[in-house]
Amino acid sequence: MLGLMAARQAGLDDPARLRQAERTRRVLSLELNKDRDVERIHGSGINTLDIEPVEGRYMLSGGSDGVIVLYDLENLSRKPSYTCKALFTVGRSHPDVHKFSVETVQWYPHDTGMFTSSSFDKTLKIWDTNTLQPADIFHFEGTVYSHHMSPVATKHCLIAGHRQEVLAVSWSPRHEYILATGSADGTVKLWDVRRASGCLSTLDQHNGEKSKASSEAANTAHNGRVNGLCYTNDGLHLLTIGTDERVRLWNSSTGENTLVNYGKVCNESRKGLKFAISCGCNPEFAFVPYGSTIAVYAVFTGELITVLRGHYSTVNCCVFQPHFQELYSGSKDCNILAWIPAPREPVPDDISEKSLPQQHLNPAYEDAWSSSDDEG
Repeated sequence: MLGLMAARQAGLDDPARLRQAERTRRVLSLELNKDRDVERIHGSGINTLDIEPVEGRYMLSGGSDGVIVLYDLENLSRKPSYTCKALFTVGRSHPDVHKFSVETVQWYPHDTGMFTSSSFDKTLKIWDTNTLQPADIFHFEGTVYSHHMSPVATKHCLIAGHRQEVLAVSWSPRHEYILATGSADGTVKLWDVRRASGCLSTLDQHNGEKSKASSEAANTAHNGRVNGLCYTNDGLHLLTIGTDERVRLWNSSTGENTLVNYGKVCNESRKGLKFAISCGCNPEFAFVPYGSTIAVYAVFTGELITVLRGHYSTVNCCVFQPHFQELYSGSKDCNILAWIPAPREPVPDDISEKSLPQQHLNPAYEDAWSSSDDEG
């Protein structure tokens, strides 16, 4: 890192490279922050979290009690120890509260004046943040397990919501008309919403080598329910998770299974599982709920980097704050925990980077920024 700073100071290196290295260092040092609490409002498990992408300041949560809470993550007190306060709550006494469990909350991608929520009460609601009143309510015949608004769409305001046994949906952050869906039948489908036929492809874990697979497993992404999926931030890859206790990484352009091995990943959830991927790091990392912990994987190698422990019960969701490389997680224990990068220890001026104890560096960080990268 000192070499990168020196090269940047001398004008020999791209400033983006230093930013990327520092983001990676911060993610690799995530720890449960004992000085930052998130006000406890929910009386039952927390299913979903979302941080608005405009300022990265406000966070929504939705719980099994049907309650929705909005938090301010900024430290207005300027004191080392503080609590992220709830600004408002759509509680049980609110006339428009969801009757049953809230499964997904999401900010409108371009403005904090609106957010959406969907629930087991078979509704999807569009909320006005300022008045806390629904601007519109959509009623469905079946249960709404998940919904998602495109982060990049400029020519449509479609919300992808699926009923019954489709457990996860995500718009591509690269192509505004491309949608990925995961189902209880083990399939993951890619859709182009402009096409009459809709479905572009069905992802196959065996990459078309049917002779090596049973007929039952052909054209499935997982040998179990697919209850979570997430695009990398550049939209080039799609990460999926299933109740077969496997995570798979797909090339989103070709639909090919990259065959990255993440090992066995505990996943007993009967509904959607919300996981997150870092942004601006090298390599990128996936934060996957794993029982009462959060497993951190290197996305493109499958290496288990670390396990974050702090919850007392099953973790249902986590969300990454890309501005400050922070992570927030929600659990059945009714708590939201903040995982914050450990502060950097000062290095004396007379200590060079080469003399630092390299064996203590995380292997993922060491591989991404080897000494050869700093040459030339």
